[in-house]
Amino acid sequence: MEGIYILLGTNLGDREANLEAARQYIQDQVGTIMHASPIYATAAWGLLEQPDFLNQVVEIHTTQPPETLLQTLLYIEEQMGRIRRVKWGERLIDLDILYYRNEVVDRPNLQVPHPGIAQRRFTLVPLADLAPDALHPTLGKTQTELLEACTDDSEVKRHSGN
Repeated sequence: MEGIYILLGTNLGDREANLEAARQYIQDQVGTIMHASPIYATAAWGLLEQPDFLNQVVEIHTTQPPETLLQTLLYIEEQMGRIRRVKWGERLIDLDILYYRNEVVDRPNLQVPHPGIAQRRFTLVPLADLAPDALHPTLGKTQTELLEACTDDSEVKRHSGN
């Protein structure tokens, strides 16, 4: 895994505008967005009784170390108006570090690679678009292999706005 990958998700308000604003905040406060996956419409995961999400993965270049990157992403969520009410609940924006190159970080407030990658189609589909052959640093499988083995059957389809 060579890049730094961030998952963007939103299911409240103008979802397309939320993703666009999040990408701009990332460009302004984090670093350069090198590549972006298509946007996907995805069923809610974890807490199912809520609106569908739009999700996208971006590959970024930044000089911020993982812990600083996490703090910056949390600050962007706050700037955009995210309010944390319920785990896996509705959200204006959600920004998750999926991979930070080949680094493995295991701290109480940050785990990289993100521990849910292999179980979530809404993450794996856009990841496989950007980096199909990139190896997960601890599982030793490509993103394509992880997607093929994923047992999550949630609907993930390209957003018609792409």
